Amino acid sequence: MIDSYASSDDAAVAIAGARAGADVVRNMYGQRLNRIDKGAGDFATAADVEAEKTILGVIRAARPDDAVLGEEGGEQGAADAVRQWLVDPLCGTLNYAVGNMLVAVNVALRGGAAAVADPFSGEVFFTDAATAWVRHDGADDALLTPTPATRLVDVNLDPPFPSAPGFRAVELLAHPGFIERFRPRVVSTTLALAWVAAGKRAAYVTDGGDLSRSVHFAAGIALCRAAGCVVTGIDGAPIGEAGRGLVVAADDETHRLLMSMMHCRS
Repeated sequence: MIDSYASSDDAAVAIAGARAGADVVRNMYGQRLNRIDKGAGDFATAADVEAEKTILGVIRAARPDDAVLGEEGGEQGAADAVRQWLVDPLCGTLNYAVGNMLVAVNVALRGGAAAVADPFSGEVFFTDAATAWVRHDGADDALLTPTPATRLVDVNLDPPFPSAPGFRAVELLAHPGFIERFRPRVVSTTLALAWVAAGKRAAYVTDGGDLSRSVHFAAGIALCRAAGCVVTGIDGAPIGEAGRGLVVAADDETHRLLMSMMHCRS
């Protein structure tokens, strides 16, 4: 089956990779998996490693000249390759390890197509870098349509906190304006980014450095941009080497409100 993707477009490769990784994650769910210590409280499991191997197999079969940056295996392929895939085989490893199904499989071509698979809902969110859709077995692909209607905002509370004391996500949650207009959610996985693009969340906020080249965030950012979300750093600037963190909102008003709360001490 993998060979059939060799002549398909990049979005199909991203979908195939994300789905293959999601199959591994779902099939290994509930098993007792040893933790592979990565330092600073981070770890991987055999499911992370096996899913990444499977995704890389799809990419190599379809795009043998492309390079890959994997969460577990690091950089692979020719150093001078024009194209590079960013792979996070299991975003939400801690959730997964304790039996929580809120996880995602992220596959993105840098600057191009991307896919985010939810192993347990069966949904695959994907983009060709121009338009974004969601696919579910047995149903037609549907365009992703962001909306702030849910008023749910996912906020990443995981350390480190590089922008403290200037910005602390926990302070945003306590802001009177936030309490009045929104309701917080913390799922601890970039699946929440796909949910913003799909209208299941009004916004997503996380601290950090340049996340545009991150294996964790690249696919979700690509989805949200293609769906028409507002995507900036926590300082309102475009994300990139000079940017910090990430604020993704379904619309301009939600983005404006969150930015005003983040930069106003009450």
